[in-house]
Amino acid sequence: MNTTLRLTTLLTAAFLLAGCHSMSRDAQPKAAFNGRDLSGWTYVLEKPDVKMTEVWSVRDGLLICKGEPLGYLASLDSYTNLRLVVEWRWAPGTKPGNSGVLLRINGQPRPLPRCLEAQLQHGNAGDLLGLQGMGITGDAARLNTIKNHPLAGDVTIVRKMAALENPPGEWNRYEIELRDGSLKAWVNGTFANEANGCEILSGPFAVQSEGGEIHFRKIEVTRLK
Repeated sequence: MNTTLRLTTLLTAAFLLAGCHSMSRDAQPKAAFNGRDLSGWTYVLEKPDVKMTEVWSVRDGLLICKGEPLGYLASLDSYTNLRLVVEWRWAPGTKPGNSGVLLRINGQPRPLPRCLEAQLQHGNAGDLLGLQGMGITGDAARLNTIKNHPLAGDVTIVRKMAALENPPGEWNRYEIELRDGSLKAWVNGTFANEANGCEILSGPFAVQSEGGEIHFRKIEVTRLK
């Protein structure tokens, strides 16, 4: 093998190894909801005397949230950067309600914590929010603020680009990617929204109990570098 060919081969191998290393930097996807029980989760509710199992249960491989009282089911692990896949539906035959995927939860425990949120409220899936003054911004044309909300404090909302939800009772898929100051969301395979200027810190993620029975069949998390 001549010197030029040997050098080319070595460089090609080095680039391939570098590429494999880059792709392997992120952890492998992990099922945060195992389809059997509530292991790996904790919770906060506005009524502290209500047990977790009175609000969340597992039936036929689905995580069922009855929607009241107000609160959330949170991961035991904390994340700064992550990718989440969440598949949800509103209970068939019932009126769809409100819920959300909470990210980087921090501060004092409360039913609506300080965090980022990927909205699940029917009609608004794809909206991205900062609750209790959590830093987030985005396209000025789709940016709204609410001051001194009685439960959520100062709220910033980056509205979705399009309505992408399936009809009530049908399954939907969220893909959420939070990396440093960037938060992106896809609904049912279509890019729905992007926010930036997100406050960077580590915290659990959660799904909300906020009105209306909601079902989850997949909650999958990947820790990102």
